[in-house]
Order: sequence, then structure tokens, then C-alpha cells
Amino acid sequence: SGNYYHQGEIRKKELEQSCSLLGIPASCVTVIDHRDLPDDPAAEWDTQLLSSLVLKHIEASNINLVITFDAGGVSGHANHISLYTALSCSAIFLLFLCLGCRVFVLESVNLFRKYISILDVPVSCLLPRDALFILTEEETKQARRAMQCHHSQLLWFRHLYVLFSRYMVINSLHLL
Repeated sequence: SGNYYHQGEIRKKELEQSCSLLGIPASCVTVIDHRDLPDDPAAEWDTQLLSSLVLKHIEASNINLVITFDAGGVSGHANHISLYTALSCSAIFLLFLCLGCRVFVLESVNLFRKYISILDVPVSCLLPRDALFILTEEETKQARRAMQCHHSQLLWFRHLYVLFSRYMVINSLHLL
């Protein structure tokens, strides 16, 4: 629930507001508040528990595509890495395939590439990937407005992220 600084309720509302700006209704937003899955950048989550929760959600909502973090978690966040580990487990991955659900992972890039924004487009176009998303100027503005909804998380360095991160403009994905 994003309760690392005891701001879970605030962060839930921020998420719903951000999703609304992106055209995602609140009814399609699921927040999992589980005591064994604490929002903590140093906590490794129980991957079996996480796998079962994600699998239940995929089945219940008839989801056919999942996008998650790669083994680097984009920022090295232990929770992000745990999610990748849970979804890349061979048994769970086979269940996803049986359900007709494909899994893509968001490519983690080095610090230099992470903060060169649109200048990373030529590099990303040359490197191997299964999918590449380049946002238009209007989509980038919309993504920035959505990020601005997360007031409780916008520390000084995250403002820099919103301004300069390639992830606000371009995302490369690989099939799991």
C-alpha cells in the first residue's frame, strides 16, 4: 500500500488520482495491503506469496499481458526485484503461459542512459529488445502530470527523475 513512511492512505489516493489522469478508472486499480509485503526499499518480499497474489489477480481479471521490472528493478529497489523474481519463477511463468498471459520486463539501464531523457532514443533503437515505447510530446506531458500526483514521494531527486529520466519518454521491454 506504499506505507513505508506511514503514508499508505495518502499514497493510495495519489495512485488513484494519477491513474485517473491516465484514463484508468479507480475500479481497475488494485492495492494490496499485506503485512508480509511491506513497502520497504530494503525488504525482499516472499516470492511465493507474491506469485500467488499476482496469479489470482490475473485469473480474476482475465489479464493477458503483464509488464514488470527486470532483475535490476530499474532502481535497485528490493521490492521491485522481488516482483521480478516472483514472476520469473519457472512454475509461475508456465501458469501464465497456460492462461494465455505474456510477461514483459522493463529494461534497467545504467545511470548515464537513465538520465539522458530523449537522447537515449537512438541508443535504444539500436539495441535488441522485444518492444519499444516512445511517447509523443503530449503523452510525455500527460505522464509528467500523472507523476506530479504523487506529492508524498516527490523528493528533490524525484523531480529530477520526472524531468530527465528516459523512462518518462522511452521504455524498452523484453519478453520473459
